Amino acid sequence: MGRILLLVELKGGNDGLNTVVPYADPRYRELRPGLGVAREHILPLDEKVGLHDKLEPLMESWKAGDFAILQGVGYPYPNRSHFRSIEIWDTASNATQTLSEGWIAQAFQGASLPKGAAVDCIVVDANALPATGPSLRTIVMQDAESFLRQAEAMKELGGMGGGGNPALRHVLAVRQEINAASAGLSDRLRAAPAPAHAYSQDSGLGRQLDLATRLLTARVPVIAIKVAMGGFDTHANQAQTHERLLGVLASGLATLRKNLIAANLWNDVVVMTYSEFGRRARQNASGGTDHGSAAPQFVFGGGVKGGLYGVYPSLTDLQDGDLAHTIDFRSVFASVAQGCWGLQRDFGLRQPQRLGFLAA
Repeated sequence: MGRILLLVELKGGNDGLNTVVPYADPRYRELRPGLGVAREHILPLDEKVGLHDKLEPLMESWKAGDFAILQGVGYPYPNRSHFRSIEIWDTASNATQTLSEGWIAQAFQGASLPKGAAVDCIVVDANALPATGPSLRTIVMQDAESFLRQAEAMKELGGMGGGGNPALRHVLAVRQEINAASAGLSDRLRAAPAPAHAYSQDSGLGRQLDLATRLLTARVPVIAIKVAMGGFDTHANQAQTHERLLGVLASGLATLRKNLIAANLWNDVVVMTYSEFGRRARQNASGGTDHGSAAPQFVFGGGVKGGLYGVYPSLTDLQDGDLAHTIDFRSVFASVAQGCWGLQRDFGLRQPQRLGFLAA
């Protein structure tokens, strides 16, 4: 089996400029006189860019060489609607297409899936679109306790016939398969060891990563797990909110890394963040930022070749006030499909960029 992808959706549009900060560019201070991150709060990665210091827990991963930062990720003709832009990302469509299947489901069309698994993807969140499609069996599990209760109830219901109605028989057979998968998953979850390092239970992300870790240490043979963190729509008084969010994200991901290393799973998992868009380059009058376009993505894992990838978008050559993307997100997905699952997919691009952040 290939690697397992752990997707982390940052809901609301994370401000990339204050996450990976172009501290050496004087234009940054001009665009953000009140909102720019102070030089003493930046952790330099090279002579041009650095991380917000609330991301300090991730520096261990950076120094170990298993943390890749993809700069300026986006797509042509960006859409600034939360709903439409996340749909574009989740279905790997272009800005003028509407697709119903998620990009992970598209990647596995006609491909073989892990043997012995009755479930392919687990979504520990409400948005299952990346893993939605006829080629995948996806379970949505927003918290462990209610899932385990539901699985018990399903066991008690047992099988039901469908009489002479073939359509009803098919629906019941599919339901029975899902019930069986849920029951098997609940047994594995109950038997899974607690994570070696405790997650903060103050945040939804900590609880979701705790559950994701239990699923991984239970060796559930899935291709992907998805979690999410909200709150990134920072139109007003952004500074404190964004700092807090970055701190929660960094703490959760650093704890995840420690847990997967302790469980000898770090080489088998690729962790990738994404958001529907970045924010505008210029701060607004409310001490925040409005919906923008390109932003960085983080990728972690024992098989990740750490470092900076792509070109940081120009702060002087803006597109309608937005950062112009330098990496198409579908090139990232193509690299993940190849590096995680050994699948050659282009997601509609004529020639996906070869990014090289995943070791073969």
